[in-house]
Amino acid sequence: MMGRIAILAILLCALLAGGSLWYLQVYGYYDRVTPTPGQDVAMVPLEESAAVPVPYADFQAIDADSSPIRYRACFTTTQDLPALEATFEPYPRAEPLNAPFWFDCFDAEEIGTALEEGTARAFLGGKNVHYGVDRVLAVMPDGRGFIWHQLNNCGETAYDGSPVGEACPER
Repeated sequence: MMGRIAILAILLCALLAGGSLWYLQVYGYYDRVTPTPGQDVAMVPLEESAAVPVPYADFQAIDADSSPIRYRACFTTTQDLPALEATFEPYPRAEPLNAPFWFDCFDAEEIGTALEEGTARAFLGGKNVHYGVDRVLAVMPDGRGFIWHQLNNCGETAYDGSPVGEACPER
């Protein structure tokens, strides 16, 4: 009898811990970002280093303090892809990261497929917005846009424990 009670207590604790961990990862750490009109969507022009605002609408975003790469955003723009490509810095290694299932405007698989097929284009939204993390924007032909944070070369090197090179900024 005592063994059954101990097993039930262990199972109950495991269920509570697992449920709490799942909730915190999927919901608990994320906050909705309050839009700042005219400043939420920006891209770095060719041959420049500072991002400039791009016209947009329907902006929604989430972020978390627990990690610099948890930022996700969705927007629409009236700018067409050829005009954006002629004006802004491309981001060649764009790899969209998954968003929580409840942030349904951001589908990393759809974005990644469109980037691979060449129907969508990725642009630099900001270099080192956090140490070793770039802001990346992808725009679809229909004007839907997406933003996420992605580790750059300095971030990948620093976070795997390797020595960073001279090309990386100071922390």
